[in-house]
Amino acid sequence: MAESLAEPAAEPLLTVEDLHTYLATGQGVVRAVDGVSFTVGQAEVLGIVGESGCGKTVTCRTIMGLMPRRTAFSSGQVIYHPNGGGSLLDLPQSELQKLRGAHLAMIFQDPMTALNPVRSIGDQLIEAVTAHASLSRAEARDRAIGLLIRVGIPAPERRMRDYPFQFSGGMLQRALIAIALASSPRLLLADEPTTSLDVIIQDQILSLLLELQRDTGMSMILVSHDLAVITEVCDRVIVMYAGQVVEEGEVATIITAPSHPYTKALLEALPQADQHGPLRSIPGAPPSLIDTPAGCRFAPRCPLALPECASWVTELVQAEGAGSRGHRTRCWRHHEVGKVGAWQASDSA
Repeated sequence: MAESLAEPAAEPLLTVEDLHTYLATGQGVVRAVDGVSFTVGQAEVLGIVGESGCGKTVTCRTIMGLMPRRTAFSSGQVIYHPNGGGSLLDLPQSELQKLRGAHLAMIFQDPMTALNPVRSIGDQLIEAVTAHASLSRAEARDRAIGLLIRVGIPAPERRMRDYPFQFSGGMLQRALIAIALASSPRLLLADEPTTSLDVIIQDQILSLLLELQRDTGMSMILVSHDLAVITEVCDRVIVMYAGQVVEEGEVATIITAPSHPYTKALLEALPQADQHGPLRSIPGAPPSLIDTPAGCRFAPRCPLALPECASWVTELVQAEGAGSRGHRTRCWRHHEVGKVGAWQASDSA
């Protein structure tokens, strides 16, 4: 697990405030991100975890200004503080392009489709190196080779000439990390960077990301559907469900004392070394983001739900026994989540 900061920085690197991103579709308006707020501190690793379709990727793409403007509509505030305090949502694409790479960088889910298949790895890396720096071709090539060495790609001079199809999935992900680091960004958004990789390569990529984060002092947002991955790498975590943040806090607090039933269910679904029975799963399915229910969106799947949950005006509240870093949850029965007896009774009902 990443070393936690003793106190939050006086000013965070990034502040996301009441972010909404709605998508226009033929079936209706999808509330992909619906009132999300969080901060990322200096040199901090923040995890975002949740099931597929909960809004994790859309949140990151909105921060980066990569959502299609004709069909995606965003509101709220995305403040990258070194840029002077204005919201990134208000910037034209030309200004965002100056920030991308030089200050903000993103690693995408599928390394097989994230690179141009008809251009060599070296050409794409050199393009990233020269996007925000005036370098000669020779200087850019030397820097590109150095980046490949840094991310652990063997024979970098030769691999510069290769095309993406000549790289394995793990090597492609390393190349994408090299491209993301080309201009030394202060914030790296890693969107499920190990999803398509086998377990051994996953561990290597996560270790590499954490090593680079510590060496450079950059901040990082790590997106994953796997809570086990988040607990190994991150300082803090936000748990998303159906477009909303349902719990946030330090990783150590979240994994030992979850205060939202969804977080507890995610933890109980993790495989255990001494497990003999079938894996546990969360019954039911997330609600439609076109026709979101009133009240708690997890209530139809929650073993602790009461009739009042369907009409409760949900908000993030301070969790019981929370520390100074701010452990908050979107559950009015949060003080009962840790009661094993109540949970077992609900499971058997």
